Amino acid sequence: MNVLAINGSARKNGNTHILINRILEKLNCAGIKTQYFEFADSFIKPCRACFACGGIYNCIQKDDVFHTVFENMKSADGIILGSPVYSANISASMQAFLERSAVICDMNAGLLKHKIGVGVVSARRGGALNAVDSINHFFLNHEMFVVGSTYWNMAYGKMEGDVLKDSEAMLNMDNIAENMIWLLKKTIQGER
Repeated sequence: MNVLAINGSARKNGNTHILINRILEKLNCAGIKTQYFEFADSFIKPCRACFACGGIYNCIQKDDVFHTVFENMKSADGIILGSPVYSANISASMQAFLERSAVICDMNAGLLKHKIGVGVVSARRGGALNAVDSINHFFLNHEMFVVGSTYWNMAYGKMEGDVLKDSEAMLNMDNIAENMIWLLKKTIQGER
């Protein structure tokens, strides 16, 4: 079993990183292999809507990090997408990544089918639910299983580390991790 985590934040080691790492630590303790990628030092170009990805199973643009990250996403059993909330939605990098990924998946049906998805967001105040919805809609539109928890997959904090003060959110991240572990074991080990 392996899980790929993608951080759409423009900041390294910020609040979104803290949320994702909280989940990854629990997955690692459960013996699940994890990979982590962040867009902080990368630029994701937008989709050109050329539809040349049909039958290729990846984007033909290879002049940014998208191609590599998407290859890892295709081979992962589970995917964690994390984003800070900018202008009441996901970051521009995450939006560009999801748009390009969606076109590839639309042109190559079933590419992410039955993978397990977790979306988490960090927000200063408003817009967090919109961002969670954007990520979950991507998962649902590509036949993925979405991991839920006892509350929305979000945490509040402005400055780096502020999400650690949101104790309810931190407990929620632990629960998300436990639910993801359970679902991975049921779906992946159940196939063997």
